[in-house]
Amino acid sequence: MSEDHRRRRLALRALLADRNADALLVTNLLNIRYLTGFTGSNAALLVVTDDTEDESRSIISTDGRYLTQVSEQVPDLRAEITRAVGTRLIELAGKDGVGKLGFESHVITVDQHRAYTEVAGEVALVRLGGLIEQLRMVKDEQEVALLRGACAAADAALSLLIENGGLRPGRTEREVGRQLEFLMLEQGADGISFETIVAAGANSAVPHHRPTEAILAHGDFVKLDFGATLRGYHSDMTRTFVLGSVADWQREVYDLVLQSQAAGRAALVPGTPVTEVDAAARDVIDAAGHGELFLHGLGHGVGLEIHEAPGIGKGGTGTLLTGAVVTVEPGVYFSGRGGVRIEDTLVVRDQGPELLTLTSKELTVV
Repeated sequence: MSEDHRRRRLALRALLADRNADALLVTNLLNIRYLTGFTGSNAALLVVTDDTEDESRSIISTDGRYLTQVSEQVPDLRAEITRAVGTRLIELAGKDGVGKLGFESHVITVDQHRAYTEVAGEVALVRLGGLIEQLRMVKDEQEVALLRGACAAADAALSLLIENGGLRPGRTEREVGRQLEFLMLEQGADGISFETIVAAGANSAVPHHRPTEAILAHGDFVKLDFGATLRGYHSDMTRTFVLGSVADWQREVYDLVLQSQAAGRAALVPGTPVTEVDAAARDVIDAAGHGELFLHGLGHGVGLEIHEAPGIGKGGTGTLLTGAVVTVEPGVYFSGRGGVRIEDTLVVRDQGPELLTLTSKELTVV
């Protein structure tokens, strides 16, 4: 992916030029991974704005534990091996004539900033938080391919769970969750996106319930919210099932959430304010008289983090961008009784959203 990483650094340089910054010190490890492919636990990256030809002035720094790894993962950048990665790159930036050095103010601690200031000398440190996250909102096709693969592993795992009778009365929420996580790894995932949510019966009315020894019973709603990772990229999907037989009230609330989810997916049009996307789904539930039971935003961005920009909710800001990868996940929760959430991961496309989570959303009784 070295060419993809080089292209991302070039896009970052354009943002830095717009802000009249000579360079950016990158210390967020996920942002470093996005720009270089490096996956070590200690690193900093100096991206020099006008270093567009051979990138000889831009430097990645890590410590001796990753000497071999950095040479393999980032062969196209000079590596500086030291423990104090951030301060060392500031010193080198000063020697290189960098005058205005941006730093990721949203991730730097007060103590780190103090240490940076002590070595900055004539280098002016300026706050430039969120620039790389701005780039990360729009996924390139290499990223979409990894997201598609992560979603496929989750889809396949859920299918196997049901085919093998793993979702049945008498099992505990924890047993189901552990089996689903194991199946995702068997289906090619590198890991899980987050602790799998398995919520049965009344627990399904808790949006982010953590699995317990609660036993699945006939007639329960069972809500599964889970995801897989593939080379750092996350999937996110929620499906809600009924065990044994479905009651009228369960069918009614499920159909309502399904309609809301369809409205939210249809609203994923480039240029649409995120608040309008949220409203498209929320209005369906409001019209049915259950607006107060939709307890969270409609969705969020997905990528190197399970929750990243853009946030899709009443308080969201900005508009949808072509190439953004987002979730659409409305829910209705009757406290003490049960609830439904249906969630997909989708790519925002000019010709209509591309669905990455392919498991059926029709009401399934198992």
